[in-house]
Amino acid sequence: MRHLESFKVEGKNSMQYWTAIRNPLRVCLNFAVIYTCRFLPSLRLKNALYRLLGIKVGKDVSVGLMAMFDIFFPELIEIGDNTVIGYNTTILAHEYLVDRWRKGRVKIGRDVMIGANCTVLAGVTIGDGAVVSAASLVNRDIAPGAFVGGVPARELQGGDGP
Repeated sequence: MRHLESFKVEGKNSMQYWTAIRNPLRVCLNFAVIYTCRFLPSLRLKNALYRLLGIKVGKDVSVGLMAMFDIFFPELIEIGDNTVIGYNTTILAHEYLVDRWRKGRVKIGRDVMIGANCTVLAGVTIGDGAVVSAASLVNRDIAPGAFVGGVPARELQGGDGP
C-alpha cells in the first residue's frame, strides 16, 4: 500500500502543469544540488546538502554515487540513521499521470540497506532493518527486518540481511 495525496487536472496531461505545482526556481535549485550530489564522493557534504533541501537525513547515512532524489518534493523524503542507499538508486516523492498527479512521503527507516539500481516510489515506508535487493522496484510498504527484491519487490528467502 502507498500513502498518496492525489490531485486531478483537466485538459492537458498533469506534467504540463508542473510550473503551477512547484516554483520553477526552487525546482532548478533542487535539481542542481541533487544532481551535484550524485557525483560527490564526500558523504558528509552530500548529506549536508540534502538537508539544506529539506530531506531528513539521519546520522551516518551513506548515499551511493549516482543516487537520485525527487527534485519536486525532496522535503517529503526521510532517511533513518545508519542507512545505506546504493549506487544509482532513485527515490521519488511524486508521480505525474495523464489526468492527475500524486505525492507522498517516503520514509526509510534506520539500518536499512537499499541495493544498487533500485527505484522507490512515492508514498512508501521501508521499515527499520529492512534489506532491498539490487535492481528492485519498491511500490508498497516494506516491513521492518524484511528481505525483499524484484520487480515489484516482494519478500525473499535467505540473504545477507542484518
